[in-house]
Amino acid sequence: MKDRIMERRSFLKYAATATVATGLLGRSIAAQAGQKGTKLRKALQLGMLPKNLSNADKFKLAKECGFEGIEGSPMKDLDAARQLGKLAREAGVPIHSIVYGGWGAPFSDPDPKVIDKGLAGMETALRSAKALGAETVLLVPAVVNENVGYGDAYKRSQEHIRKLLPLAEQLGIVIAVENVWNKFLLSPLEFARYVDEFDSPWLKAYFDIGNVILYGYSQDWIRTLGKRIVKIHLKDFKRNGYKWTNLLDGDVNWKQVRLALDEVGYDGFLTTELRGGDKAYLADLSERIDRIIAM
Repeated sequence: MKDRIMERRSFLKYAATATVATGLLGRSIAAQAGQKGTKLRKALQLGMLPKNLSNADKFKLAKECGFEGIEGSPMKDLDAARQLGKLAREAGVPIHSIVYGGWGAPFSDPDPKVIDKGLAGMETALRSAKALGAETVLLVPAVVNENVGYGDAYKRSQEHIRKLLPLAEQLGIVIAVENVWNKFLLSPLEFARYVDEFDSPWLKAYFDIGNVILYGYSQDWIRTLGKRIVKIHLKDFKRNGYKWTNLLDGDVNWKQVRLALDEVGYDGFLTTELRGGDKAYLADLSERIDRIIAM
């Protein structure tokens, strides 16, 4: 009981500190007349490009549509990964990140065999990212369900993810934990605390703008997470009707999101995580991101 009280006091103290810091940051940036010194780069996931094209033609199309980067998936064949990464860089759309996920073998699971599978999968993903020339591996850190409580998910996931940090540092790849619909990390303050407790430059936040719309506001999460954010996913969602939409067609307040990105000094890729399509669809999507960046 004493431990729980201390944990609660620690969290409340952390929340108060983070809130004050966020407010001070906002005032400080506002005083700088809203200068935009960041570079936001457009990217899309490899699976969004037409499947009937060769990899070379996929990268060429992405570049023609105005994208500057690609997000891929882990590859066991590291030689093939090196070739794919080289091909993307030559086309002007480097593979900047890969998505491992983590739903299949979550680090919150009580079964040691599941954990071993998850560790092996992430090790492969980290080595694959290095071969591809990527900077990050996206990880779903834990899954809360009927059989796994929130507290257990929190402690177990941190314990097992820490085992991967030496390899991440050795390879120079950041493990980026993302907010997804996994009933975990349900507030920006908790997400910030979770990341900070690793106390490592090799563990950061991958923020998905659309995933928080049901229970929060993207701009608030961005301001709270701040420099912890290493990558961003672009999605939009309509609360009325409970459905995903194209960018600018949902309830994300993109003007406030854009302001928040400037305030925290985010400098990096904005990767769309939407359905794929043909050249016309992808060109329109690229133009929608341009409109967001220009806000």
